[in-house]
Amino acid sequence: MTIKITARWLAALLLAAPVVTVQADELSDLKAMLQQALERIEQLENQQQEMSAAQETIVEQVENSAASQLAQWAEKTSIGGYGEAHWNNTNLNDEIDLHRFVLFFSHQFTDDLRFQSEFEIEHGVAGEGKNGEVEIEQAYIEYDINDRHRVAGGVFLVPVGILNETHEPNTFYGVERNNVEKNIIPSTWWEAGVKFSGDLGGGFGYDLALHSGLEASKSGVFTFKPRDGRRKVSEAPAKDGAVTARLKYTGVPGLELAATVQRQGDMTQGDPFTDQAEGLLTETHVVYNRGPFGLRALYAMWDIDGAEAKALGRDEQDGWFIEPSYRINSSWGLFARRSSWDNAAGGGGDSEFKQTDIGVNYWPHQRVVIKFDWMNMDAPTGQADEDGFNLGVGYQF
Repeated sequence: MTIKITARWLAALLLAAPVVTVQADELSDLKAMLQQALERIEQLENQQQEMSAAQETIVEQVENSAASQLAQWAEKTSIGGYGEAHWNNTNLNDEIDLHRFVLFFSHQFTDDLRFQSEFEIEHGVAGEGKNGEVEIEQAYIEYDINDRHRVAGGVFLVPVGILNETHEPNTFYGVERNNVEKNIIPSTWWEAGVKFSGDLGGGFGYDLALHSGLEASKSGVFTFKPRDGRRKVSEAPAKDGAVTARLKYTGVPGLELAATVQRQGDMTQGDPFTDQAEGLLTETHVVYNRGPFGLRALYAMWDIDGAEAKALGRDEQDGWFIEPSYRINSSWGLFARRSSWDNAAGGGGDSEFKQTDIGVNYWPHQRVVIKFDWMNMDAPTGQADEDGFNLGVGYQF
């Protein structure tokens, strides 16, 4: 800027100064040249100002575009999660455990297309020689076919039972999840495949899923036990899949009635050392809330058709529970649960577990809960009863 100012002053001085040694026509030419120089300098200054304004506009547009894209992403992307820590104090187990730490991630691509996922770490620390696990319980794309029907593909929770799809700690009573939905169903249970869901009208809804199946062919005491057959979509064998169908009724406020049937042609996934075993799971439940009173009840049964399963007494496995509850106010609730489960009901011997749980939930916030319960187990002959209490804290956001 200093050079430009100097050039202007120099030109002005030259124009004003008396010139006696040059001819008049030469003086006129010199003045014209100086005038052109002044005009050129002015043009360059104007161009510089225009370029600076253009640069500011471009920067502003880029910043606005980036902010807009970030705002759109944030508006369409959701992050949530839940977790729970437990103290189990019984005659067989006395430990404190960060049982679960879970994060949800979802993204809405369009009004009809979305992504859902669930990432979980169990027992605090995962890795070789550690107690914990890192798991992806859900990772699927869901598309709305129309206003009443949708389809999902990927890894999803199997549509069965009360807790398998809704198991955040602030949504149920008791520190630990009930043993029937742990050992018979078995929650938490996810598979890979495709699932159709929708509304049939009149309060009825449906789910129909074709997905990977169990591999319940481990040796020894684990053979044909559903919980130990979960492969969690980790290089899981895909020789024999399963189909799950559920019908649900929610036409009365506070009421949920549901029935689920699942069939798998061979629960051994073609294991050459284990007899083929066709598995049929049936489950039905009711959830009813009226004012402060609540009730949950569930029954589930496996019918496994196979010579080896029958020889082990695991051709029939079943369980049930009934859980009344009472909500004192918005913060306090009481419950009692009686449950029974048997993973060897077909054996004809004493293999049935029975348990009574009584406890209280305290919600300082609707998404934060502190739980306490007392448990009394009646184990089969030859196995130890487990009695004691559990204390837990959980959250969802």
